[in-house]
Amino acid sequence: MTIIAIAALAALLLLLGVLTSGITANRDGGEVTVSSGDGSIIVADKLKEEGLIQSPFLFRIVAEVEGRNGNWYPGSYKIPGGSSFFEICKIMGKPAGDIRVTFPEGIQVREMGTILEEAGVCKKAEFLKACKTHSFNYEFLKKVPASKRIGGLEGYLFPDTYYFTKDEDPDVIINTMLDHFQQTVYTPEILAKVKKSKYSLDQVIILASMVESEAATTEDRKTVAGVFLNRLHHPDKFPKLESCVTVEYAKGIKKDIISLADTKYNSKYNTYKYPGLPYGPICCPSMESINAVLTPTNNSYYYFQSDSKGRLHFARTWQEHAKIQKKLQSNWKTTKTRKVK
Repeated sequence: MTIIAIAALAALLLLLGVLTSGITANRDGGEVTVSSGDGSIIVADKLKEEGLIQSPFLFRIVAEVEGRNGNWYPGSYKIPGGSSFFEICKIMGKPAGDIRVTFPEGIQVREMGTILEEAGVCKKAEFLKACKTHSFNYEFLKKVPASKRIGGLEGYLFPDTYYFTKDEDPDVIINTMLDHFQQTVYTPEILAKVKKSKYSLDQVIILASMVESEAATTEDRKTVAGVFLNRLHHPDKFPKLESCVTVEYAKGIKKDIISLADTKYNSKYNTYKYPGLPYGPICCPSMESINAVLTPTNNSYYYFQSDSKGRLHFARTWQEHAKIQKKLQSNWKTTKTRKVK
């Protein structure tokens, strides 16, 4: 046997030893959270950060051999101490839980709680309490007054499809969604855009939640973002944003046309009554709405009105806006109020 062959065999035996031994994870084990869209590079780095593996490179090789490369389910996984790469791939090769839960973009935290309870994942009351009173160690939450906001962590629980187990700990659920937010939104690229916008990340999320609630298409979202920013940039002429969706959120309702009495509802979320942004996000916005705020369409609009089909009509002056409202709402009737659950 040649020296090269001997060296190759020795390297192979060493590699096999590393792959199958129990020293690839720390003795105490740990937990790792996979976000939707995470590939093997990100998963391996997360395992390394948690001290569960020594070599992300070797883990990726095993993941490829096991057919897991790029195929990871979102969720939190508990990894026993001393697990080998193969054992870790087996644990993480299936959904973290057997209950599939989908949170659509623009969902409110209280609606998330309803979905979770109906799916048997956790009690709505416990989930909502955790969102407002429990502590979560994320840099982007340090200045967020979650305990004082209606939805607690509203805006930061990233909407997507997740897998959970029956009677899951609410903190596990919340951490899973916050991890997803961190991986998707709290990135150097997005933060650079936030800094350029001259607004804080929290203010961007608040604006994005309003855009999400007002507009349905990419084009409309960017235009609506421009309208809100135009009004914010001219507080002398437009001290209040006067957004109907903020009133609905404050009252916990949904209706096609809000009444004059609705606009007088006393809440720091009501942008008809209080100047500037509402006190917090009014839903959990999509990445598209966040990008709309960061890269809005430059325009000279200060008003917009939706028609019965949800299409938005924009105006530059109050007179123009009033004409549009009169035309669109001539046959409208105030609908019954629907409580958001």
